[in-house]
Amino acid sequence: MPHLRSRRLTLPLTALTASVLVLGLSACGTSSLATESNSGEKPVVLTTFTVLADIAENVAGDHLEVESITKVGAEIHGYEPTPGDIRRASKADLVLDNGLNLEQWFEQFVNDLDVPHAVVSEGVEELSITADAYAGKPNPRAWMSPLNVQIYAQNMARAFGELDPDHADDYSDRAEAYNGQLQEVQDELASDLSALPQKKRALVTCEGAFSYLARDAELTEKYIWPVNAEAQATPGQITSAIEFVDDNDVPAVFCESTVSPAPMERVVEATDADFGGTLYVDSLSEADGPVPTYLDLIRHDASVITEALTGENS
Repeated sequence: MPHLRSRRLTLPLTALTASVLVLGLSACGTSSLATESNSGEKPVVLTTFTVLADIAENVAGDHLEVESITKVGAEIHGYEPTPGDIRRASKADLVLDNGLNLEQWFEQFVNDLDVPHAVVSEGVEELSITADAYAGKPNPRAWMSPLNVQIYAQNMARAFGELDPDHADDYSDRAEAYNGQLQEVQDELASDLSALPQKKRALVTCEGAFSYLARDAELTEKYIWPVNAEAQATPGQITSAIEFVDDNDVPAVFCESTVSPAPMERVVEATDADFGGTLYVDSLSEADGPVPTYLDLIRHDASVITEALTGENS
């Protein structure tokens, strides 16, 4: 389980990086939430993306100010931190990251910042990526299992308790209550997807982001590319997806909200499968959108998958 870590590493000493850090560490007049909070308000917890922020808010309650580095709709794997991000991180009291090689930019992001951080996925039973250059490495999107997020919540409660001992019991109680909600969502997901007949229990997506959900729901997973990268959806990958859909009579395929559906549209054009809908993984939606919270995200994805594969949305 994670404990708060205060680490001071080294960024590449380019002129741009040096100027960013100088700007970030000296910007006492910045009007960010972190600056205001550290002036005598709540301690600031900065997460790497919106899903973690929502989970953290459920555990933190009113005791902490929780923010996300990335905004709604951002693709987290290849994110490039901005000068403003570094300013905010330098003023934070705690930074939370997912780990499992998700935030490849994170090490450099916090290198010269003497700010403690915790890895919220510690203790999760990892699933490995099985294809291409990433084969054998852990699949980072462990939060796509509500059972795993129960571990995330416990890790956050422990980290928050170390940061703010006066409210440690409250964080623990809130994590326990939230885990009850997570169990309800897990039970709903299993119940919804149990309706799928065996021949339709295949989940075909753009990215291999659903390994943990597929495991929990006993679905066969197939994706076009394993991890988002600058060069993705090669002809061979698309051909492999087309063959899988044809061989297994897959009725519907899906793509994630943070990537282009164009490669999956080629699969649809070449097969009898329908495009089943957009799934959410790396980012929540705006408050008035379909997935403003993590619990909404899992419910949305389970509903879209079930309705498309059973033909209920046709």
